[in-house]
Amino acid sequence: MTEESQGRRFRAYTDRHLDELLKKAPLSEEQRLRTRAVSSVLPFRTNAYVVDELIDWDNALDDPMFRLVFPQEDMLPKEDVDRLADLLRKEAPKKEILPVANEIRYRLNPHPAGQIQLNIPKNKAAEEDAVDGIQHKYNETVLFFPQQGQTCHAYCTYCFRWAQFVGIADLKIANNDVAEMTGYVARHPEVSSVLMTGGDPMIMGEPVLSRYIDPLLEIDHVESIRIGSKALAYWPQRFVTDPDADATLKLFEKVVKSGRNLAFMAHFSHQREMESEIVQEAVQRILDTGATIRTQAPLIRTINDDAEEWAGMWKTQHKMGMIPYYMFVERDTGPQDYFSVPLWRAWEIYRDALSQVSGLCRTVRGPSMSATPGKVTVDGVTEINGEKVFALRLLQARNPDLVGRPFFAKYSEDAVWVDHLKPAFADKFPWE
Repeated sequence: MTEESQGRRFRAYTDRHLDELLKKAPLSEEQRLRTRAVSSVLPFRTNAYVVDELIDWDNALDDPMFRLVFPQEDMLPKEDVDRLADLLRKEAPKKEILPVANEIRYRLNPHPAGQIQLNIPKNKAAEEDAVDGIQHKYNETVLFFPQQGQTCHAYCTYCFRWAQFVGIADLKIANNDVAEMTGYVARHPEVSSVLMTGGDPMIMGEPVLSRYIDPLLEIDHVESIRIGSKALAYWPQRFVTDPDADATLKLFEKVVKSGRNLAFMAHFSHQREMESEIVQEAVQRILDTGATIRTQAPLIRTINDDAEEWAGMWKTQHKMGMIPYYMFVERDTGPQDYFSVPLWRAWEIYRDALSQVSGLCRTVRGPSMSATPGKVTVDGVTEINGEKVFALRLLQARNPDLVGRPFFAKYSEDAVWVDHLKPAFADKFPWE
């Protein structure tokens, strides 16, 4: 990376720039049109760092980073792409395109795993506990969605939170009321960890980030603050050359000095995202504050469905001082059909990657499904009494009594999510 690019100011690209950017790839006019059709449903946003530093434009169609941020024609059913492409071809007004796009969006399971129905507190008996912008799925952990952090430096095409970005109010989870958030946490002494999520909280400047974090330091039972972010991969300048980079790192130091653990939950999908010098500098600057960095990403077909890729990521992350944490299974939302990997294959990739790294890298858990009952991990494929089965376990659960309990499901070649499985040696799964 050149000194000029390292110190550049942030420049975002959105769907109005999409066709021009696609001209950098060997796509026909019709292919560009159909890509734009997909982007009218699934949100598109990237930035100059991703475009100039991460994508191999000479090999764009086979480049995992290109597929990571640029919509692909096959991400939606052909008949849906045909409808939208026809509208774009005849230059239909936005008011004509939007209802078609929204119809398709609602078919894509925009809020999987009970995010709206089960995770958001709606205690009518205690009205103060009906708080928008909070998810409280597990006793110990509250997720907070700060309103100013509900966008990203760039969007991943597989993002399970794509519904946050499409402008449909009833699909968005967000709150900018700090008192509501801290009041809820203060009233729930079982909560020891607060996770700032999005979008990406690191899209917020330090003054806004501080407004959300500082009050949490006054709540004694909060032991850790987590920040879920893709910024290290998509805009590492946030921690090095941005105007408030130093102030942000001082905020991190403040959290650590208060006696809390600050866990930066870094999202890396591919080794290329860790190659530039500025990423390495950003990681070191965060670690120097006393924060820990834990890494996670889903297993995504055409991007990182390869054991060597994951082993390489974990080795690099460990060498840089980060802690490999989770390999997730692609959630049942958005373009899942395009990106999903069968569960048996996901387990093979995880196992084969784990066998290539030292014990210090084997902190990573997976392949894990963030499903309605909790985080269901595939521990393996085995045979019991002549029957081939999946061995499964709940790493985390809505019902704490189920945490760590092993159970079995009938083997399926095609299953890509827990809902596709049937119990083995039992009439029902433990949470049913």
